[in-house]
Amino acid sequence: MKEILETLIKNLVENKDEVTINEKEEGKTIVFEVKVKESDIGKVIGKQGRIAKSIRTLMKSIAGKEHKRVIVEFLD
Repeated sequence: MKEILETLIKNLVENKDEVTINEKEEGKTIVFEVKVKESDIGKVIGKQGRIAKSIRTLMKSIAGKEHKRVIVEFLD
């Protein structure tokens, strides 16, 4: 799952080398902390948070097949 999220994020930003994703798993919940360069955060979140919401929805769908819960946090 982390690889899918990383691919999505890297295709949105200009500074691909500055993308870091930390994964924490607690039971059936996986928390992804996404950190990008400050100038790219707007591209990842999108207008009114639409891109961030879409990324979260996609990740929740993937996690649902594995009977897991996913939380995606965007850090700046």
